[in-house]
Amino acid sequence: MTDYTHTRSGRRPATLITLAAVWLVLALALVMLDASLWIVGLGALATLPALYDLVTARVSSLRLSDTDLSWQSGRRADSIALRELEAVRLDTRLDLSIKATLTLRGGTKQRLPLDVVPPAQEFDDALSARGIKVERHHFSLVG
Repeated sequence: MTDYTHTRSGRRPATLITLAAVWLVLALALVMLDASLWIVGLGALATLPALYDLVTARVSSLRLSDTDLSWQSGRRADSIALRELEAVRLDTRLDLSIKATLTLRGGTKQRLPLDVVPPAQEFDDALSARGIKVERHHFSLVG
């Protein structure tokens, strides 16, 4: 079976559009609504992580082969042999992002970084094709 790979770059059109929209709203609030400079500054500070991702074009990736699951997010990288995996839990959060938690045979859990998690259905299909149990949970407020 061929490897399933998912790669995402920090330099995406959606990031640029979102940053531009937030900065435009902040500028309009400053000029038209006479918003306080420190409030606008706090709003601008909140955009710095997205700006950093856009400038550095940080790449995150996930690869699922027949023998292991490996991922890389910025400088962090890790892998787990599929024989060690008991199940993968995919939680849809209220902001519609997907949180992936790996349950290992010893009972320990490891969470995948959010930026490496692929679209839920694709990931579910790739895991199921390799015989890995997948649990799906939607909109849980705890956990």
